[in-house]
Amino acid sequence: MSDNTNEEIEIDLMEIFFLLKSRAVIIIALAVIAAIGTFCVSKFCLTEQFASTSKLYVLSKSTSITSIADLQIGTSLTTDYMELINSRPVVEKVIDNLGLDKEPYSETYESLLPKIAVENPTDTRILAITVTYTSPEMAKKIVDEIAKVAQTSISKVMAQDEPNIIEKGYANPIKIAPSNVKNAAIGGIIMFVLVCGFFIVRFIMDDTIKSSEDIEKYLGINTLATIPYKEETVDEN
Repeated sequence: MSDNTNEEIEIDLMEIFFLLKSRAVIIIALAVIAAIGTFCVSKFCLTEQFASTSKLYVLSKSTSITSIADLQIGTSLTTDYMELINSRPVVEKVIDNLGLDKEPYSETYESLLPKIAVENPTDTRILAITVTYTSPEMAKKIVDEIAKVAQTSISKVMAQDEPNIIEKGYANPIKIAPSNVKNAAIGGIIMFVLVCGFFIVRFIMDDTIKSSEDIEKYLGINTLATIPYKEETVDEN
């Protein structure tokens, strides 16, 4: 019984393989069309994004690095600084200083915050502030203003020296998103899978008898003879 079951599964898989092979031209053509379409949408419809990064050094003049305790203080300050940089007073001050609340930007705290990323490289007391925006120039302006406002805000809130800006933003003309080639590949792969799935499901759901082999396989009846089908041409005269 187990051998028969395995044989039937193997035959079904082979049938599916040959089914997909016979539809290979259609599957590949649709996948290519989807890839080209996705590429065009990504290139002409999606907004390009650019990134600029500014860096702050956490340890102030009054903090030494002569002991493990001082290093631990610097590490804990890093986390505090990250929270302060993303705070509403800092972000709204940046929006006000640069006029981002006016046209054509119309930014708010809620809309600008997701475009700001603050990271702490491992084993350092450096904060990397990255802003992603629709133009490299504005990305640089915003990230530099955030670093400047954060300096003053951190000094006031934590009652200590201002952190040092060790690197200002750079208006990098190379976009970081969208990746047209990546999006095209994803679109082509998704269409490939969908079309293959469509043919496989239609094949599995199709229970019509197409040959004498199907009669023997599904009904267990041996065929004694077959009658060839021939379409007759009708003479209109």
